[in-house]
Amino acid sequence: MSRMANSPVQLPKGVEAALRAGEVSVKGVKGDLRLALPAEVEVAEGGDGLRVSPRSDSRRANAMVGTVHSLLRNMVTGVSEGFEKKLELRGVGYRARAQGAKLNLTVGYSHPIDYAVPDGISVQTPSQTEIVVSGADKQKVGQVAAEIRMFRPPEPYKGKGIRYVGERVFSKEAKKK
Repeated sequence: MSRMANSPVQLPKGVEAALRAGEVSVKGVKGDLRLALPAEVEVAEGGDGLRVSPRSDSRRANAMVGTVHSLLRNMVTGVSEGFEKKLELRGVGYRARAQGAKLNLTVGYSHPIDYAVPDGISVQTPSQTEIVVSGADKQKVGQVAAEIRMFRPPEPYKGKGIRYVGERVFSKEAKKK
């Protein structure tokens, strides 16, 4: 069993957890998230938080305990503080503009790209070359950021493209004759 799962998932002030048959829902300031529990795992609510335990001694049950504990911890963090990913655009004429539930990207193609932002995710553009993706669901925030990055991943020769803030792109030397 995971050593992390021995400690309970702490619920900060303003966060409520509800247990139903095969499902846990967590509600907080930033939103409401649900998790369908696998059959091998049991979640109990105690005075100190949520405790995750296996229903049997199988390897799969022990593996799922750590996974469910981590997912619950991310849910609690998401509804209380939220998650965000920052992207930056590098290249001449590369621009981004958030318009409600759409993100308009101009990244070197003959046409602009309109990306429809999914529900539960907000996208802001503090400047024309910065994109901030935020929301309560960690997986959804990461997926949306990855989809935006895939429109123009950074290329290794000039470094142009969409990259995560702080991402290091290894530059290649130009081809020789």
